[in-house]
Amino acid sequence: MDFTISEELQMMVQTVKDFVDNEVDPISQQIDEEDRVPEEIIQKARELGLFGLSIPEEYGGVGSIGMLGKCIIYEQLGRTANGFTTLIGAHTGIGTTGIVELGTEEQKRRYLPDLASGKKLAAFALTEPEAGSDAASIRTTAVKKGDRYILNGVKHFITNGPDADVFTIIAVTDKSKGAKGGITAFIVEKNFPGFKVGTIEKKMGLRGSHTSEIILEDCEVPEENVLGNVGEGYINALKILAKGRVGLAARCVGSMQKLLELSTRYAQQRVQFGKPISSFQAIQHMLAEMAVDIEATRWFAYRVAWLVDQGAKVIKEAAAVKLFASEAYGRVVDKAVQIFGGMGYMKEFPIERYYRDARITRIYEGTSEIQKNIIASQILKELG
Repeated sequence: MDFTISEELQMMVQTVKDFVDNEVDPISQQIDEEDRVPEEIIQKARELGLFGLSIPEEYGGVGSIGMLGKCIIYEQLGRTANGFTTLIGAHTGIGTTGIVELGTEEQKRRYLPDLASGKKLAAFALTEPEAGSDAASIRTTAVKKGDRYILNGVKHFITNGPDADVFTIIAVTDKSKGAKGGITAFIVEKNFPGFKVGTIEKKMGLRGSHTSEIILEDCEVPEENVLGNVGEGYINALKILAKGRVGLAARCVGSMQKLLELSTRYAQQRVQFGKPISSFQAIQHMLAEMAVDIEATRWFAYRVAWLVDQGAKVIKEAAAVKLFASEAYGRVVDKAVQIFGGMGYMKEFPIERYYRDARITRIYEGTSEIQKNIIASQILKELG
């Protein structure tokens, strides 16, 4: 394995880090309180090419940085308000990956340039009220009528839902076939007849990233907007989610690294019993355990990203790294709260925000329990 990156990419990573540390992070509390990322920050993200991380250069994107390059950049994005990070990550991950990898040439030329520039925002809609972890049980239907498909159903907990312009929506095209041949992916625009945004959710964390229902009532989708082959939507959704999980792990690394830095500085400044708490073995052990979780997650994420770039099948590995990273993030942020003590529980310090933001990582893009199911099923196939 080789994790060496080009000098050009190193420069981009440093630029993103500077942007995050100097422009986004100073207003992270404002983003949380207002549940809004200021337009000037979004515009700067556009100018830096952050909306085009997954998109080839020929369509206006950053180009060939690969999954490893994306993960190294995601790590820097994870160093600040997770709501901002999620807005970008959902767009560049599960929002646009499907169009890049499965889209026809016409679809790519129609959608990718505006998505790469950030002029338009992307989202991925699989989850439904009755189909979360059991994704194969989705009820949204797509019935072909002439040169169009008519979609009916409700999606919920859709990241970027209220703000996105282009959606990858998964629907049932042949109920009798189920997940094996009966589910199809579609590219759906927010202005298609019959499409509307439903309830906008009020969340514990990830403020600045908006989540909502998507309601499809006789939504008309042109036949040419089928994404991939008819009937292959479920397996394609799993492939899209697998890569999204690798990126999510890298974002967790960035957040954990920031928490370690904040905790270390606080431990050196906070005095109890006449000396800095960093001199106490209990605090030192917490810092050491945080550092080990970070290093293990970082290199795990890089390895799986490298495998993706080699064209390897990573269903098991992506599930494993998402599981490990989200659980490690929970351990690290819990230790950070403990090191900060009462101050870690106060909204004036960023630790409280990270604590709220971290919890969702064990739920979205597949719960920890679902990741274990995936890992176990792959082990049984390989070794059984």
